[in-house]
Amino acid sequence: MRDTDPRVVLGLHRSRHERLLLTEALDLGVTALDTSANYLDFRSHEVLAQMAGDLLSKFTLSTKVGYFPGPGKTEHSLDPVRLYTAVEQAARVLGRQPDVVFLHNPERSLQETTPQNQDLLAQACAALERATTNGLCGTWGIASWYPPPLLSLIDTTIPRPSVFMVRAGLLVGVATIDAAEALTTAWDLSSGMVWGMSPFGGSTQAPVWGKIDPRVFIRDGTGLSRLQAAFRAAYRLPQVSAVAVGTNDSAHLNELVGTLDSAVDEPAIRQYRSLLRTQPNGQLV
Repeated sequence: MRDTDPRVVLGLHRSRHERLLLTEALDLGVTALDTSANYLDFRSHEVLAQMAGDLLSKFTLSTKVGYFPGPGKTEHSLDPVRLYTAVEQAARVLGRQPDVVFLHNPERSLQETTPQNQDLLAQACAALERATTNGLCGTWGIASWYPPPLLSLIDTTIPRPSVFMVRAGLLVGVATIDAAEALTTAWDLSSGMVWGMSPFGGSTQAPVWGKIDPRVFIRDGTGLSRLQAAFRAAYRLPQVSAVAVGTNDSAHLNELVGTLDSAVDEPAIRQYRSLLRTQPNGQLV
């Protein structure tokens, strides 16, 4: 079995926001770009518009709201007025309507504000739904680094996102995988509307990538590097159709694009998932 049109999304979390990278991404067929209001010290939207405003129409563009600059630190907020205003500002500064605006890591505030969590989440989602209705973005979604806290809050009173982004890959624990797939079902999302992120856990230089060989998860993976195989396996941990990955190196991006024709070894992935459940912390690596 193979993913339905597996895609690569160029993420700008740690990017230097250079125009050349965007033009090279387009040359490689990478036409999805993901950023956030808080990236590049809250300057990502401004810098993108200045250095590549003419290119942005060639990308499916997603961004995120939820983090705000505060006195001496970054704040997280689910205040619906702040969120709606942030979407307005994103569209204005970018010079175009984002295709997707994600509610960024809602669990960050929800973990700190019991017992009104469900009302807070409902109001935050309603603000993004209203922004979509009012033409400030194409659609809205939720991006969650650790989704288990969301599970108990989802019911028919919560507006349903159209896109879901969640951490994916071999470094993700079983609690995140299970929660992500349960939320995907609860929101009745099609396979094309679930994205993964951070497939290398934030660094391709981490010692773990020299200790394990992810090629065991790829059918005939002998032609791939370990990192390429880890990236391809991320589409199954959890099940996603696109993976957002950050890089400043077009050669690295090219290597990742080159994995999309490789087939995942489904029995190996199932066995790995089963092994995760035997571990005290739900993780193997």
